[in-house]
Amino acid sequence: MSSQSQPSRWFILALLFLVRCCMGFQFQAVPAVSPLFLSTFGVTAADIGLLIGLYHAPGMALAIPGGGLGARYGDKPVVALGLVLMLAGGIVMAASGLWSMQLLGRLVAGTGGVLLNVAMSKMVTDWFAGREIATAMGIFVNSWPVGVALGLVVHPLLAGAGGLLLVHAVVGAVVLLGLAGLLTLYPAPSTAAITGAPKGKWPRGLVLAAVLTAGLVWGLYNAALGVVFGFGPLALTERGQSIAAAAATISIVLWGVSLSVPAGGIVADRIGRPVAVLIVSCIGFAATMALALRVEMVVPVLVALALVGGLAAGPIMSLPSRVLSPETRALGMGLFFTVFYAMQLIGPWLSGIAAARAGTAAVTFDVGATMLIGAIAATGVFLLLAVRVKAGAAPQPISSGVKR
Repeated sequence: MSSQSQPSRWFILALLFLVRCCMGFQFQAVPAVSPLFLSTFGVTAADIGLLIGLYHAPGMALAIPGGGLGARYGDKPVVALGLVLMLAGGIVMAASGLWSMQLLGRLVAGTGGVLLNVAMSKMVTDWFAGREIATAMGIFVNSWPVGVALGLVVHPLLAGAGGLLLVHAVVGAVVLLGLAGLLTLYPAPSTAAITGAPKGKWPRGLVLAAVLTAGLVWGLYNAALGVVFGFGPLALTERGQSIAAAAATISIVLWGVSLSVPAGGIVADRIGRPVAVLIVSCIGFAATMALALRVEMVVPVLVALALVGGLAAGPIMSLPSRVLSPETRALGMGLFFTVFYAMQLIGPWLSGIAAARAGTAAVTFDVGATMLIGAIAATGVFLLLAVRVKAGAAPQPISSGVKR
């Protein structure tokens, strides 16, 4: 494919955004209707926390191999495989009334989500490295809260009309649409891009430590955000709201985040201080989380949480580009997401345990605020490592190997 026929990087970003929305939409098929899962399967809040977290659990084992597969076979086939596995996992959950099969189906779907997430993040880095990377990442990662927010609104309505089976059926249809869009609209790489692309290499030394620390920042941040839409509906039903009303209230956060996430990336690129945006955002996010369920007027606090909390996403996702060269990018992003996915399993599980012991889901918001403080501390460690990486090696030219 010639450079003249290649679509613009912004078109590619829009396509990847829409396809990744499918993942958030599927993920939220459990949290948005968690009370229905509780009554249908007779499980506890801790079990629901485990089911939520299992979607991310395969990432601990597959993020690195996923990056390696992308380096070997190309990113597009890996994303397509991920979508197929997402569809298969949803079918398993829809076809069985056994709790064990819900866990299995969630794992299969999550495996697909891992492959999709790692490969797509590397795709965006390829197209935007050295350019508007914080802006692009801010827009790209926004696909997750948009998909989740859609799920918060749509899934309770579907569950009320046709139960869990209808929820799974609609999710499957959306995933199929994403697969069709990817296969028909994402360009195949040119021969020059394939032969000229750098081979996958392992990050080592300070670069390895830095990318793992960046993954911890991203993992803690997302674990806190996951508390909001994972346990927020349950906490509000404890306060007397209906399932649909509680989900709609929490969706305010994610619709607000859908505005603040890209805004954070744009501001970070414009002022050239992404770390400052990151830290201010996490401080505000932690403060509003700690306050949200301690006041009667919860909606204004949730709006503030959304507007300040989303600003950090783009700057955090731009951290790996500070230390990864093109040669280490595929496997480096795999390492980054390995840490991220570990936190997505541990975070909901610990939050569910805390809720079960305290007898209320409200305590999970305090757990989330603590995670954000940890993300700020990890950011400080990353900065120290990144400075040493820059001092210890000559800057390497950033080249994606993708013709534009």
